[in-house]
Amino acid sequence: MPVGLRVRAAAAQSIAFASVLFVSTSLRAKMEAGAWYPLKSAASFAVIAAIVVARISRDSHPFRGFGPANAVTTVRAVFVALVVGTMGEPSSSLLAMAAVIGLCATIMDAVDGQLARRSGMASRFGARFDMEVDALLILALAILVWQHGKAGAWVVVSGLLRYGFLVAGWMVPKMRRPLPDSRRRQTICVIQIAGLLIALAPPITPPASSLVAGAALAALAYSFAVDTIWLVRTPAFGEGRSRTLHG
Repeated sequence: MPVGLRVRAAAAQSIAFASVLFVSTSLRAKMEAGAWYPLKSAASFAVIAAIVVARISRDSHPFRGFGPANAVTTVRAVFVALVVGTMGEPSSSLLAMAAVIGLCATIMDAVDGQLARRSGMASRFGARFDMEVDALLILALAILVWQHGKAGAWVVVSGLLRYGFLVAGWMVPKMRRPLPDSRRRQTICVIQIAGLLIALAPPITPPASSLVAGAALAALAYSFAVDTIWLVRTPAFGEGRSRTLHG
């Protein structure tokens, strides 16, 4: 068991958790946030941190250190936790704050991948960590868009598609296979987040906000459909040979 690696990961997550508590408490004092805002933000990050520490391993991250790219992704996770904390908060000022913080998390998404490549510490763990932070941000933004009347409940599907894909993987072994790298997938993820951020912006109101969110959802659904069709139609390793040998 990579105790040293997990200790380093836990140390990074602990520092980030303290940052979430400090920032969310400070924001509550300055914004019209409820008493539960710091607790919601901290709890959401605690879940992220627990998963990070539990899932990191030498197999998925074959390096001694946690890595600068994962540190950046952790900062992004802090921002996402602050956005998650705004769910259920009625204040319109918090809505604008969530859009700004979400934008910061999205801009930083271009940094961690470059750091991973330049530092020579790209890993399956880092790619998955980055992807799941994006997925949680999309879900939180979609819920906020719905909560504040910018679009109907259908917009939450934007955030549920990723988790539905994971459930499908648990049920159908083919769906658990790794997908090839795709610029289309990365681009549409950015489009989806950008669409939700635009819809969430206070000046954007229905029906414009609904149209933007709907277009982003359509693009994301298309991307998931392409990946699903590829996984279903592409034989798993050994399947093609088996068919050849057995007719």
